[in-house]
Amino acid sequence: MNKKICILSTKKLTSNQKQFLAEAGFLVIDTDFIKITLLPFHLKLLPSLLLFTSQNAVKSVLKNERLVELKSIPAVCVGSQTRKLLENNGFKVLISKEYADELAPVIQTEFTQHRLAFFAGNIRRNTLPDAMRKNNIFFEEYTVYSNVENPVKIEPFANGILFFSPSGIHSYLKANSIANQKCFCIGHTTAEALKNITPNIVLAKHPLIEETLRACVEYYQSEVNQRLAY
Repeated sequence: MNKKICILSTKKLTSNQKQFLAEAGFLVIDTDFIKITLLPFHLKLLPSLLLFTSQNAVKSVLKNERLVELKSIPAVCVGSQTRKLLENNGFKVLISKEYADELAPVIQTEFTQHRLAFFAGNIRRNTLPDAMRKNNIFFEEYTVYSNVENPVKIEPFANGILFFSPSGIHSYLKANSIANQKCFCIGHTTAEALKNITPNIVLAKHPLIEETLRACVEYYQSEVNQRLAY
């Protein structure tokens, strides 16, 4: 890339992640458009199955006073990184799926007799609760972290924007607009939040931060190669 392309990440990146983009020739701006606060909670009943939909939920549970008891209970979760964090901290994960709508039918068929503890944030989709209610599966929901928008006006203009959640999109749009920028989304739920705003959406092959960065690099490298071909 002769002229450096500016990429905005709506989430703070690790030094390795920023280096990956920098080595590909990008200028990188990263800021947290969402602020996460872990919340204390008290178990009402001891469950027979734990349900996690994010790494933030796991981080909150790791601070709970009944952690030792919770580690003795099997878990199901959304996301390979969520599974990795659970297993690295001594939890037994029975099954994980990349999206909630993939996990829902598994819970409906394989875990109907369980008492679930569902650990979530203050902003979540209804996919899993609705699926459990539909099949009369008992669950207690715990709000274990808060997700608060942190709108930031961004200067200068970014050619591409990395989005990692619908709430991150909403926060970004409170202080900025999307014109013809290319938007790189971590997953289809995030992309869905952009569908009425812009057609310029590139979806990561897998719902991981690294895959979103890779999609960005591959898109612009392909664009450069096409220009060189003419």
